[in-house]
Amino acid sequence: MNSDPIEKHYAGILPKKGWAGRNYRFLRHRLIPQIFQKAEGETHAPILDAPVDGQVRVTWIGHASFFVQFAEHSILIDPNWARWHGIVKRERLPGLHIDDVPEVDLILVSHAHFDHLHKPSLRTLQARDGIVVPTGSRSIVKKLGFSSIQEMSIWESVHYGDMEVIHTPSHHWGARYLHDTHRDYGGYIVKSGGRNIFHAGDSAYFEGFKDIGRRERIDIALLPIGAYDAPSGRDVHMNPEEAVKAFIELGASLMIPMHYGTFPLGNEKAHEPAERLLAEAERLGVADRIIIPHEGEAVEV
Repeated sequence: MNSDPIEKHYAGILPKKGWAGRNYRFLRHRLIPQIFQKAEGETHAPILDAPVDGQVRVTWIGHASFFVQFAEHSILIDPNWARWHGIVKRERLPGLHIDDVPEVDLILVSHAHFDHLHKPSLRTLQARDGIVVPTGSRSIVKKLGFSSIQEMSIWESVHYGDMEVIHTPSHHWGARYLHDTHRDYGGYIVKSGGRNIFHAGDSAYFEGFKDIGRRERIDIALLPIGAYDAPSGRDVHMNPEEAVKAFIELGASLMIPMHYGTFPLGNEKAHEPAERLLAEAERLGVADRIIIPHEGEAVEV
């Protein structure tokens, strides 16, 4: 049952004052230069052997995309192998070869935005138990070949064998186009084999992180740290300092950052989010709990 109405954390779609100047800087300093740049990074083959009991392996593919392996289950979250999103070009290569990714148990999509729900990637991937999307997004994925589509509301939970998936709130918005603001959005907690993983989806900082931390134990928090200098000026993404604050309030054991460096979506420089993240974590004494992997690098704990 949804005890946390989605409207409570809705960011809205209207740009803030000064949007024209911000968009000019974005076009001149981020979009135009990236057209002529070659994507950096390396693409690897995934580790296919399951981790041992009581362990979880997390592989960052890039942007908000992760391949997560428990001892008995495997999932993909927000899988995106796109080279372009409109005029936005991928700046770093996907960490894994999509054709090498095995069939997983489940695919989770946090919301309907094109950089999180990427149809061509989803058509290529296989999931035994189908796909999970927020309420209102079934229509987008219904023709992508999945055997099952599960829509979830905030704080709803579903079980797949001994794996539990909980849909958590975020401060964002879910429209794929301007008119379909009925689509929900959020993050997920996934529990299996005694390990709990939290993927925040897209989110600005909000008090809801405290509530998530009170409700659930979290071993690894996957938190966004980029696109905070949005051309629209809207309050829709956390900056690195806010991500550290959210991490502490969640009470998570470890943090892995995401949603930075892959696609130029904000006016901040590509190297800035990780540098600010580490500086703030050092200042607050939690740097030893932050892991910043390269794309395709597996983290097993």
